[in-house]
Amino acid sequence: MPYLDYAASAPLRAEALAAMLPLLERPAANPSSQHGQGRAARAAVETAREQVAALVGAAPAEVVFTSGGTEADNLAVKGAVLARPPGERQLVCSAVEHHAVLDAAAWAEADAGARVALAPVDGLGRVAPDRLAALLEPGRSALVAVMAANNEVGTGQPVAAVAELAHAAGAVLLCDAVQAAGLPGVDMAGDGIDLLALASHKLGGPTGVGALVVRTGTSLRPLLHGGGQERGLRSGTLPAAALAGFGAAAAAALSERHAGTAASSLAALRSRLLRGLRALVPDLEVNGTPDPVMAGPGTPDPVMVGPGAPDPTAAGLPGLLSLRLPGRRAEDLLLLLDRHEVACSAGSACASGAVTPSHVLVAMGRDPVEARETVRFSLGHASTQADVDAAVAAVAQALEVLAAAEGSRPTARAGQVVTP
Repeated sequence: MPYLDYAASAPLRAEALAAMLPLLERPAANPSSQHGQGRAARAAVETAREQVAALVGAAPAEVVFTSGGTEADNLAVKGAVLARPPGERQLVCSAVEHHAVLDAAAWAEADAGARVALAPVDGLGRVAPDRLAALLEPGRSALVAVMAANNEVGTGQPVAAVAELAHAAGAVLLCDAVQAAGLPGVDMAGDGIDLLALASHKLGGPTGVGALVVRTGTSLRPLLHGGGQERGLRSGTLPAAALAGFGAAAAAALSERHAGTAASSLAALRSRLLRGLRALVPDLEVNGTPDPVMAGPGTPDPVMVGPGAPDPTAAGLPGLLSLRLPGRRAEDLLLLLDRHEVACSAGSACASGAVTPSHVLVAMGRDPVEARETVRFSLGHASTQADVDAAVAAVAQALEVLAAAEGSRPTARAGQVVTP
């Protein structure tokens, strides 16, 4: 059963399960309790905090655990806006942010008097720092939100350059690093990031936990009130077992990055997948990341290669491949692939039931028809050549079925309308 949907959720790592089991097999203790079992649970939580901090170049005390990336983004957007007086609540977000950011910004505009501006992107999905700078209102800008790498097309963003612009305008920078925290990785301190959103399940940890990393000194209003956990920024009993899994997944992801082979291995699998699919559909188009074929035969695909490639420091996702297959509706292809037990998607899993085309692809210049012809394949820590080859074979069979169905449609006579 080839799984090529890591951008939606990564399979649980063995290291994460091993870290969780001891806490699941004994009585569940509240990490805030003062008895021995509570202290043991607290120790597991603090170990996880150190592991998550190490992954993103932060201090452990800056890690605020949440229920996932969506809550982290909401706490960042709403908390940063509410921490500023009414006249200083401007938000600037890239047009390709996750809906957890964009919808939170819409709330801030409707309910907190914020002014929201969307920074445009180019055809690869990159934010232009100069165009973003033109939208900022120095002294009145509260927050700039630019994700590390896009979850639908894989394009990396010039985070460090955006951070300088945000700080010069008196704003803080939110970087959604849910997809990029493992590979290619982020450096919170080095890139000047003030707020960093993470999700455990994208790293191979359990679902239902994540973190907002809050740089020391950043003003933030809490959204949840109660027991005052997480430095008063996020009240609620901490799930020690799930957090232990999150921490172990973060440590495993960091180890893979330090080994230096994970990114190149994923890029090679991505190139293999693209070559196989291009043989089936010669006119396919790569969304976001440039076509590695442009770089010449034998050139590895480090995600950002070819004419018009962005700054190499804004690395994209090495295992993500977003493709437009002209004339083939993604929903038809995905249905047929599912019958072959191949897991992939048309875009963000959070919008899988949406009837509107992807806002990311539209922002990049795709029209609605082209956006609905896009399929996203994403690879990760357990992906193999066998997965890739099986997926290509399944696509070949699916395309045959679609071609046969197309050929069986009746031909319209003059003046006759034939419904599909």
